[in-house]
Amino acid sequence: MKPLYEADMTIPDRANPQPLRAAAWMMGSIAAFTGMAIAARSIQSAHDTFEILGFRSLLGVGLVLLLATASGRTGRIATRRLPSHALRSVVHFTGQALWFWALTQIPLAQVFALEFTSPLWVILLAPLFLGERQTRSRLVAAGIGFCGILLVANPDFSRLELGVLAAALSAVFFASSVMLTKALTRGEDLFAILFWMCLLQSGLGLGLALWDGEIRWPTSASLPWLALIGLAGVGAHLCLTRALQLAPASFVGPIDFVRLPLIALIGVGFYDERLPWTLALGAGLILAANLLSIRAEALRAKETPAQN
Repeated sequence: MKPLYEADMTIPDRANPQPLRAAAWMMGSIAAFTGMAIAARSIQSAHDTFEILGFRSLLGVGLVLLLATASGRTGRIATRRLPSHALRSVVHFTGQALWFWALTQIPLAQVFALEFTSPLWVILLAPLFLGERQTRSRLVAAGIGFCGILLVANPDFSRLELGVLAAALSAVFFASSVMLTKALTRGEDLFAILFWMCLLQSGLGLGLALWDGEIRWPTSASLPWLALIGLAGVGAHLCLTRALQLAPASFVGPIDFVRLPLIALIGVGFYDERLPWTLALGAGLILAANLLSIRAEALRAKETPAQN
């Protein structure tokens, strides 16, 4: 029996999307991104944002090469689309830098809530940049999810904080990164996408970390957290990229809403962050939006073969 990462990395027939499998891969992405946020909070006093991103990506390079070698796919890491990989890496790195910094400035639930405007951008931009057909169910799901986000986060936009602005801007860059990732999955191997992302972002991170002339190297206390960030980063993007191979970007994006109620509970349990009464209602709307999106795409997938 082949390992999961070896047996399941072929790009499927795009005329037959597999939304349920895509949703399962997104659950792995949600768990990894949540773990990464917790680890980043744990070492915020030991390393700055660029050091975290640089070390995280450097560890990711080794992990991707290990997995690619184990599955015999190192030959698929080619340079033929290097400019596209570079653009995607810079866009994603910018979003990550803003996101990691925002984690140290405002509550976790607020960071994630503002980040989660990203799937709304994906839904709106996918028809323009990827040629995906927009549907009423996707727009309804996005609208319901957005209402849930507002209820959970309850942001005060009358007094704009830099942390709030950073989290909001990160959403725009993440949405652009999803568009670029989706485009790369059309003919590019998963390990090539992950390898170039980690390699290019490690150079960006460590280069910017050295901008002030010094860099704080990992210690025995911070190394395990950095390793977790590196593993979670690669795992999250492996799951996300696989999900994008199995279903349209405008379906995959809204599933990530589940991360919001999860991180809100973590913030309450571990960081004594406030749990407003609107969390339950907002989380319910977010889950309802995901169920609506999954059900609509599953029905569409069943109807597609009958139309061919």
